[in-house]
Amino acid sequence: MSNLLHSLLTELRRGNLTLAVLSQLRTPQYGYSLVHRLEKSGITIEQSTLYPLLRRLEKQELVTSSWDTSETRPRKYYVLSDYGIEVFLKLKEEWIKNTQELHQLLEGEENDESD
Repeated sequence: MSNLLHSLLTELRRGNLTLAVLSQLRTPQYGYSLVHRLEKSGITIEQSTLYPLLRRLEKQELVTSSWDTSETRPRKYYVLSDYGIEVFLKLKEEWIKNTQELHQLLEGEENDESD
């Protein structure tokens, strides 16, 4: 795969991963549970990608975190803030709209090629 294509695919995936992670944080999740939930949906994410993303989302005040030390192994849980819910719903709406428009555009291109 060319460097350009790899770069474009990475850029495309980055935005999708952010939306995917936000979608799973309406209820508190810790890193491993989040990875597992995403993988069940067919979305793979490495922990080396996930944790920096969670830290960035927390810095942007979209996500809050808290430690659960009630078990032998402390876990840091992440959940959407009120602001995060607002931003997630708007991003979701835009993603659906953009996907529908792009699908229509690409479908039209396939029809043009078969003429």
